[in-house]
Amino acid sequence: MGEGFGSLSDELKAALGEGAQEPWSESRFGELALRVLEYQLETNPVYAKYCRKRGVTASTVSDWEDAPPVPTSAFKVVPLISGDPSRVQRIFRTSGTTRGTESRGEHHVLDLDLYRASLLPNLEAHLYGGTPQVDEGEQPRGVGSGGGSPSRGGTRLRLLALVPRSDEVPDSSLSFMLGEALAVLSGGEGGFFVRAEEGLEVARLRAAIEEATAEDQPLLLAGTAFAFVHWLDALAEADVRFQLPLGSRLLETGGFKGRSRTLPRLELYVSLSTAHGVPLDQIVNEYGMTELLSQFYEPVLSFPMPSLDDRAHVAPPWMRTRVLDPNTLEPLPPGEKGLLCHYDLANAGSVMAVLTEDLGTLDAEGGLRVAGRVEGAEPRGCSLAMDDLLSEAR
Repeated sequence: MGEGFGSLSDELKAALGEGAQEPWSESRFGELALRVLEYQLETNPVYAKYCRKRGVTASTVSDWEDAPPVPTSAFKVVPLISGDPSRVQRIFRTSGTTRGTESRGEHHVLDLDLYRASLLPNLEAHLYGGTPQVDEGEQPRGVGSGGGSPSRGGTRLRLLALVPRSDEVPDSSLSFMLGEALAVLSGGEGGFFVRAEEGLEVARLRAAIEEATAEDQPLLLAGTAFAFVHWLDALAEADVRFQLPLGSRLLETGGFKGRSRTLPRLELYVSLSTAHGVPLDQIVNEYGMTELLSQFYEPVLSFPMPSLDDRAHVAPPWMRTRVLDPNTLEPLPPGEKGLLCHYDLANAGSVMAVLTEDLGTLDAEGGLRVAGRVEGAEPRGCSLAMDDLLSEAR
């Protein structure tokens, strides 16, 4: 038996804690990814059997790209735990249903600190970077780390989250993520403005924005697309617009799946920009999923992308993405559209290689452009992989 989860997780936390701004060499990523894969082959019985059926074992694997990816649908039917199930600290669940089933995907997390080590540097790099807000008489702390809390440098942002608190919805990875951002990167300044049962707290949110505007305190307004639509409806009904303080940003995390009302992205962003007095290039989209403990962001605060069509997402250094043929799962060249398969080292306690039903392309620089989900029947490659996994899980 190789190394234990604790030592591997500690090493990963130290590496992720170096930040999300500097890229990793292929050799560094490859060495850590191969160790994660070997660990998962030794400690995850379901995944190990699935891999053996595909000709991959801990004694023969030589490259992280050999990792057979697990379809996201597998998280709905079998616990995917690499380690001791009794040590699971939290179970995050997907938010909606897919392809007519009522089941929800479950991601069993062995180490919440590893999740923190992934989400905080990434948020810090893509949302909290910029010119520091300095109190009179206080010395600037610099922005070298792209940090956000007063002790870390960067823009001091008060976070207003359009999601419920994590204690109300402990199985929501998004609520956990924004709770950590509030506590660490925003220094506790801000709050949550959706109740799990009652919905969006319009009056409280409006008062919080008015207070921050009066204090000239930059805001990070974060929420799902669906929550933002409700907020825009409330502002339109009250005929209210804001001019948020300079340096304010909006984070939109998707989330129209299964909802009765949607808005085209351009219409949503223009409406958000108009309602809050925030330029379009200060509205950032996050691409993530419960099955991954790392997220992708549009780096619009670092690299101007005036058109929404020109935007691409970037991964943190500890992730890689391959675009695969929907039928054969063979890799496709840059620019060709196929299924997105993500390799996330923060998933050390579950499965590193996750095959989605999202379509997209990678450009020559590694920028990811998501082109929506597969419509109709499940892609043949996903279906065959799922059949193999289920046959070994029984």
